Amino acid sequence: MKKLLILSAAALLVFGFFALDLNRYLTLDGMKASLGQFESQRAASPVVVGLVFFSVYVVVTAMSLPGAAILTLAAGALFGLSMGTLIVSFASSIGATLAFLASRYVLRDAIQRRFGDRLKVINEGMAKDGALYLFTLRLVPLFPFFLVNLLMGLTPVRTLSYYWVSQVGMLAGTLVYVNAGTQLAQINSLVGIVSPGLLLSFALLGVFPMLAKMFMRLLQGRRVYAKWQRPKKFDRNLVVIGGGAAGLVTSYIAAAVKAKVTLVEAHRMGGDCLNYGCVPSKALIKSARIANQMRHAESYGLSAAEPQFSFRKVMARVHEVIRTVEPHDSVARYTELGVEVLEGYARIVDPWTVEIKLNNGGMQRLTTRSIVIAAGASPFVPPLPGLADVGYVTSDTLWDEFAKLDAAPKRLVVLGGGPIGCELAQSFARLGSKVTQIEMAPRIMIREDLEVSDLARDSLRRDGIDVLTGHKALRCEREGTRKFIVAEHQGKEIRIEFDALLCAVGRVARLQGYGLEELGIPTQRTVAVNDYLETLYPNIYAAGDVAGPYQFTHTAGHMAWYAAVNALFGDFKRFKVDYSVVPWATFIQPEVARVGLNEQDAKEKGIAHEVTKYGLDDLDRAIADGTAYGFVKVLTVPGKDRILGVTIVGEHAGDLLAEFVLATKHGLGLNKILGTIHTYPTLAEANKYVAGEWKRAHAPQKVLALLARFHAWKRG
Repeated sequence: MKKLLILSAAALLVFGFFALDLNRYLTLDGMKASLGQFESQRAASPVVVGLVFFSVYVVVTAMSLPGAAILTLAAGALFGLSMGTLIVSFASSIGATLAFLASRYVLRDAIQRRFGDRLKVINEGMAKDGALYLFTLRLVPLFPFFLVNLLMGLTPVRTLSYYWVSQVGMLAGTLVYVNAGTQLAQINSLVGIVSPGLLLSFALLGVFPMLAKMFMRLLQGRRVYAKWQRPKKFDRNLVVIGGGAAGLVTSYIAAAVKAKVTLVEAHRMGGDCLNYGCVPSKALIKSARIANQMRHAESYGLSAAEPQFSFRKVMARVHEVIRTVEPHDSVARYTELGVEVLEGYARIVDPWTVEIKLNNGGMQRLTTRSIVIAAGASPFVPPLPGLADVGYVTSDTLWDEFAKLDAAPKRLVVLGGGPIGCELAQSFARLGSKVTQIEMAPRIMIREDLEVSDLARDSLRRDGIDVLTGHKALRCEREGTRKFIVAEHQGKEIRIEFDALLCAVGRVARLQGYGLEELGIPTQRTVAVNDYLETLYPNIYAAGDVAGPYQFTHTAGHMAWYAAVNALFGDFKRFKVDYSVVPWATFIQPEVARVGLNEQDAKEKGIAHEVTKYGLDDLDRAIADGTAYGFVKVLTVPGKDRILGVTIVGEHAGDLLAEFVLATKHGLGLNKILGTIHTYPTLAEANKYVAGEWKRAHAPQKVLALLARFHAWKRG
């Protein structure tokens, strides 16, 4: 009841403030109009006017009313720099603390009860470093001060800490604003507008946030580097750990701008994509698709035939493709580009020193101004009892293990229903394996819309795959030479015999052995980084799979640009990594490609949207190619052609998506796509036709009705 009364009283005061039009006094025009009257009153009763002004400032701040900035300028105009700063400094801090206490008393308990679990991490962080966070917000006003007051009241920050940090943190900004107020008071003519003092004051208002950010960055740097001894000079500008997509792009950019850069790779240049992921899997998918086309050649008027092939040769081709692409990412190429490449294991000894245990047995230490961790990720192996006993392969190890086989595994269990699991399950099924796919979630490809998951499931089943969704793997068992996996479904256990088991349940960042624990760099599933890809230490960055949030080769390369530029030029200008337009594709048949939101995401996030869909079964080229299945689905802002997201299911969906990626990135709507000539007959026409579907749905019916009457009149 007390809290309700306080809220009611506050609401009444705010309503009265606006109802009586008191806010007109807290505008620049209102202040200028009343300045003469205030000055005469101050001259007559300086103490009384000072106390009244102080009280008004406290009330305005405590009630979170608009106008505190104007009052600060007024303080400079009325009381001068010294006294104005003194009054505002204490009044603003007291008012802010009162707002903080009111928020804490009225709202905190209810908020913590309802969202306690979600706020646990925030509460722990605020209890540990709340004063520093507050100081940053006060010095660098990222949010309006009234919001800081109200939100901080919900946290465990101590009241006394809140007051003195606010007092100190707001002092510099108060000085700048009060000084500007003193200059405004001195304008008597147009000449005064361009006076040096006023120009300097407003220059300070513009420059202050930038200076405050630089100061906070320096302060935080001194704090995290306090226990380390910084070298007087450095061997390198940049050391990059990891020779995958992120590491290669980072080191390439550094060399291109003539920085002295060392790239350290322990195993194979090119990382997961070249050696275990994108390249070998797509080579395998191509062979599997050709085998599948031969089986279904009657669809093209040809005689169907069971493909005759050597599985060993198929795997040999996969390795030949890797060897063909390998020179693009080789030590020789990057050395030629100006990158020093060291083959060995890197460990960060301190924020500026990397120790490298070379593969040839040597040891090397390098000092460097900046470090980029691009260690990538590795397959996650679930802790299933008996798994080690029966043996298994992952998306990393299968290429070498299966290359030894004369035929594809007769009975293959694929554990996992994500993109990797689906691609490999379909490929091995088409190459002769009897595949059982086990997925714990209620459907495969859970991140896609339901209809997409259903299409993918039906496609896999047509290839003979036994897709078991809602099945939780419990354990593995061995009976002599026979191997089994036991899964649970709707409370019942089922036992599946297999010859080979492929674990494809996701990938985890490589976090061990790089010295992160010793340096205190926070890690959970990935290395914790900010918007600039900085870790706890501003000169140590992380990019690619090791940092997330996406585990794609193309996003790793995208992040690498930000990591390289920030690491080399961050003292002058830093760039926040942009994840606003991230495309991805799953290369099953039909392919599934997406950029931006799908319906599932839009509904979960409560984002208003319209859906426009075009079926590829109506597309001339798809009919001619015998690939007339799938669709293009576009989400747009209601009533507008602005694209929120696109999902394409069909042949070459990953290639078709590129036009929408470009359009989404640069704000081009469906009308622009509709007005662009697309070659006939191509699959790309689907993009134009879906834009046409949107246009037809938004045709101006009243105008069309009038046109019909006009043409009827013209016919007589």
